[in-house]
Amino acid sequence: MSLKVISGFTTCCTVQHATCVWHLSPNFCPSAWLALRDPMAMERANLLNMAKLSIKGLIESALSFGRTLDSDYPPLQQFFVVMEHCLKHGLKVKKSFLGYNKSLWGPLEMVEKLCPEAGEIVASVRDLPGLKTPLGRARAWLRLALMQKKLADYLRCLITRKDLLSDFYESGAVMLEEEGAVIVGLLVGLNVIDANLCVKGEDLDTQVRHHHLGIGIFENGQIAAILDQKNYVEELNRQLNSTVHSLQGRVDSLEKSNTKLIEELAIAKNNIIKLQEENHQLRNENAIILMKAQQHLEMSQADVGVELDTYKQSRQGLDEMYNEARRQLREECQLRQDVENELVVQVSMKQEMELAMKLLEKDIHEKQDTLIGLRHQLDEVKAINVEMYQKMQRSDDSMKQKNDIIARLEEKTNQITATMKQLEQRLQEAERDQWSAEDEVRKFKQDFANKADSLQRQISQREKQLVQLETDLKIEKEWRQTLQNDLERERETITQLSTEAQQINGLKKEFHQLQDENRALKGICAEQEQALQELGYKLSESKLKIEDIKEANKALQGGQVWLKDRDATHCKLCEKEFSISRRKHHCRNCGEIFCNACSDNELPLPASPKPVRVCDTCHALLLQRCSSSTT
Repeated sequence: MSLKVISGFTTCCTVQHATCVWHLSPNFCPSAWLALRDPMAMERANLLNMAKLSIKGLIESALSFGRTLDSDYPPLQQFFVVMEHCLKHGLKVKKSFLGYNKSLWGPLEMVEKLCPEAGEIVASVRDLPGLKTPLGRARAWLRLALMQKKLADYLRCLITRKDLLSDFYESGAVMLEEEGAVIVGLLVGLNVIDANLCVKGEDLDTQVRHHHLGIGIFENGQIAAILDQKNYVEELNRQLNSTVHSLQGRVDSLEKSNTKLIEELAIAKNNIIKLQEENHQLRNENAIILMKAQQHLEMSQADVGVELDTYKQSRQGLDEMYNEARRQLREECQLRQDVENELVVQVSMKQEMELAMKLLEKDIHEKQDTLIGLRHQLDEVKAINVEMYQKMQRSDDSMKQKNDIIARLEEKTNQITATMKQLEQRLQEAERDQWSAEDEVRKFKQDFANKADSLQRQISQREKQLVQLETDLKIEKEWRQTLQNDLERERETITQLSTEAQQINGLKKEFHQLQDENRALKGICAEQEQALQELGYKLSESKLKIEDIKEANKALQGGQVWLKDRDATHCKLCEKEFSISRRKHHCRNCGEIFCNACSDNELPLPASPKPVRVCDTCHALLLQRCSSSTT
């Protein structure tokens, strides 16, 4: 039977899985598989998908048709039917005089206490004359909240108080689970729609149109596809249950055989441990006798003499190096002091040059002011000359009398023009001096910067050399101390060796006896080690089979547990805290969260033929399993 999946029907909204274990559809994932096994979860998933489709269709049709909608708009009616089914899901049955009923008005009426803004809607619903049943009041409340564009806000206040909702809903209802929060989040998109609904004229108590979860949403072919999918999932569930029972039987038989092997292995281990302890004691005594007798007696005396000579020579060389380092340190300190003094002199010269530049600029500004005043005087003289020329034309008689005055004025003007030319020449010379001074200042600044950089580099080099010499001096002191400690230890070892040499003669006889016993024990130990290797090989094979069966059982019972990002603050393996530089990474095999250093391996998995990220533990386990399967 082929499985037809409607777009968006089997999507999982809780966790975005990188790969899905069951390739039923591109969007099928383990949480949807869990929903198929639990009837309440399957109902919640179906209601969530219906709410998605109805809200999406309502928004798209409203944007194309026009944002203002009325009561007769079919997608709007389908939306109210779907919302009514979502709010009715898991509603507790209450007994009344007329029988058993499920009332939506109880939890919706409670919104008035949680959100004071909803009091106006509740009062309007109570005042409507045509409403006689709680269901009709609930339908009117939904329409008024949609027109007020506060439906998502009111329902969000309601679902946050799960302690109050538990009085009206059973466990596993939509309003008490994550699907209710997702539906409330989707309702925020309806704020772009303007609804103009007439609640007073409609018969909301007996309204039954589109009651079967919006039959107009799907076509007949899509409903048939959903039924085919349901039948296929039920058949697959029965097959998986049978395989689980068979695998459980195999696990029980393997555990029994494993317990027998473990008991046999424990007995063999106890025998081997006893033999190994005896063999270890003999080997230790043998090794101690040989090491102390052959090495220390032959090499210790010669080494002590050589080390004494090298210590004397190294001490003399170290004293000379220490004196040379102190002399170089004094020279470097004196050189650094001279450089600092020269730097202070250069800084003072720079300050003097800046002060001279300021004074020169001030002098130039004063000369420019005097030049402007002289130009104003020249303009005034020119005006006076024009007036005198006019007066000369008007009165010829007075012209002769005032020729002397005009001549004097012309001489004054000539003098003024000469002084102006001289001032202009001085101004040009001052500008040339200013330019030359600026060039000199630039050159001086550049030379000073170069000298300062070179001096800074020399200082840094000298400081590095100084630090290196200090570290070398510390190393030499430590080395001298270690040599003294080694000399004391060697003296102690010489005294010990002299005492041990006396004991060696007595231990040689015991050594020959122990060698014979050791040969006999070696044969027994080799046989026991071979038997232990065979048992360990069988045990490792049984452990791998048990791990495979457990992982298959885990996958059949619900798949891997995909840990959420907000639940993990430290790496699962190295336990380091996550931060901006240490990012979170999921292992595609076990679903846990690790850092990049603990999950930088890539291997192909059964769910993904391409190599994906796995942690170090899963990487080692998969490689061991692959090697055992190939052998």
